[in-house]
Amino acid sequence: MTATRRAVEQLATWPDLTTAPASCGTGSAIFADGREIVHLHTERDADVLLTRPVIARIHDELERSTAFRLHPDSAWATVHLDCDADGDLLVSLVSLCLKADCGPSEPCNMGRIDIIHAA
Repeated sequence: MTATRRAVEQLATWPDLTTAPASCGTGSAIFADGREIVHLHTERDADVLLTRPVIARIHDELERSTAFRLHPDSAWATVHLDCDADGDLLVSLVSLCLKADCGPSEPCNMGRIDIIHAA
């Protein structure tokens, strides 16, 4: 089982989370209260909706992960899912998103080339 599939199966057990096609037209999305909070663009890449303050607050911890990617001027963070630890990171970020009440969605990182590696 891939890290992505394991993480998605775990998130599927959480109340009030649903899946549907992503609004960007690529892959699927996980929704909370009608808001897209995760885009699964490929089997190995997921964008998670955070807020810039949340990203700033946890940036130092995320610098330790080679799986985490930031994009300038985006409230979405990209997680590259290669192993179970990366899937655990995705699940943790979804939890942060839900606790932070990330607000309305903005366009995800699909197609952005301005990646800043956190590590």
